[in-house]
Amino acid sequence: MTNPDLEKTIKELKVAGRKSGRAYLGVLSEELDKAKRSRVAVNLSTISRNTEEGDIAAVPGKVLASGVLAHPIMIAAYDYSDAALEKIKAAGGEAKTLSQLIADEPEAVRVKIIK
Repeated sequence: MTNPDLEKTIKELKVAGRKSGRAYLGVLSEELDKAKRSRVAVNLSTISRNTEEGDIAAVPGKVLASGVLAHPIMIAAYDYSDAALEKIKAAGGEAKTLSQLIADEPEAVRVKIIK
């Protein structure tokens, strides 16, 4: 792996998962550790269908702008398209990196992994 930012994110997820006992962090690190061609790309319509207001959607890959976000939620992902960021903000949602999720939401309980 040659992307130092990706390596750092994977390591942070693994360490935080071990420290806190939150299994979803380990799952996210495993998904990110896959080959780039195997990493997920999720559309906003998929996130909207699989979440409710107040949930935190964790995406181990990239969020794309296809579709509409029907309710404001927090989305934590490794990467976002520019159009997806605009649509998330327009819907009243919040976009964070996976590293920010670990730091800002240490006791997050309503996290759904979307892939």
